[in-house]
Amino acid sequence: AVITTRLLVSHLSGIRHYEKDITKVKEEKEKANRALKLTKSNQEKELKEKETKSLEKTDAVKAKKEHEDEVKSRNSKPGRREKEFEQEEYYLKEKFESVIESLKIFKNDPLFFKPGSQFLYSTFGFTLLSAVVERASGQKFTDYMLKMFRDLDMLSTVQDDNEAMIYNRARYYVYNKKGRLVNAPYVDNSYKWAGGGFLSSVGDLLKFGNALLYSYQVGQFKNINGKLLPGYLKPDTVTMMWTPVPKTEVSWDRDGKYAMAWSVAEKKQQYGCCRQQRHYASHTGSAVGASSVLLVLPEELGSEAMENGLVAPPRGVIVTIICNMQSVSLSSTALKIAREFDKEK
Repeated sequence: AVITTRLLVSHLSGIRHYEKDITKVKEEKEKANRALKLTKSNQEKELKEKETKSLEKTDAVKAKKEHEDEVKSRNSKPGRREKEFEQEEYYLKEKFESVIESLKIFKNDPLFFKPGSQFLYSTFGFTLLSAVVERASGQKFTDYMLKMFRDLDMLSTVQDDNEAMIYNRARYYVYNKKGRLVNAPYVDNSYKWAGGGFLSSVGDLLKFGNALLYSYQVGQFKNINGKLLPGYLKPDTVTMMWTPVPKTEVSWDRDGKYAMAWSVAEKKQQYGCCRQQRHYASHTGSAVGASSVLLVLPEELGSEAMENGLVAPPRGVIVTIICNMQSVSLSSTALKIAREFDKEK
């Protein structure tokens, strides 16, 4: 079976995640699909019921229901994450000297499916991806990344190396089975630098989001291209990274589809005066003792503004949240914040 870099970056490779038992993975997927179908059929049922009732619900009742739904969704998501954190390999303490060395964890394990046929989120797929970067660049993956972070002016972003003295590094926390806040267990992230081994700050992640948004938009500004510096990536590259890939799925965003290392919601509106979906790209992060999200909501600019150089990129809203707490669902919060700032404009 041939595994390409594109399959790795969209989690279509068939390489396992932390769960080694394929039957358990299939069961979890089926459960998730059933829950999604149930949610959809309930929504349709509610819609029909609303149509038959002539009396509209008051705003107070609506607000109460929205609040209850939000609480329900908030409470249902961490449960799935908690199960994931029961996997042994989350808590590896072995220090690997190189990315190639860390491949030994999974390199002899069977693929879960034919590459390209199904989606399975895989941290180990990204470990293999970092080995590709290492071979292609001729540099250690961490050295290559640190140079890139320096280019992007992300000077607080470093690998989460236990031995190194890292200024302002936060402590990590988790709720134990009794619901008490405790220090997260010791782990070594050298087996997954690419899939969750870097430390960063809110400021650095905002710079990262802005660099991507600038790269994405700079090609759209017609008459001021000569005056603008090029983006760190080519516009076509970011567009490709933010284009949904067939056969993928996203567990943390109902509107999202998976692209290349990003979840993407596409711009769409089915009916006049009804719900609009804006185009945005995002990704969440969960690790032992930490949770995060980065969301990029590009501004919808008119052709006149872009052609006459009335504004310059990046234009939009970037939201990032990092917290030193395990299993916190942040995706919907980030989108709400982005929409509020977008409204202010």
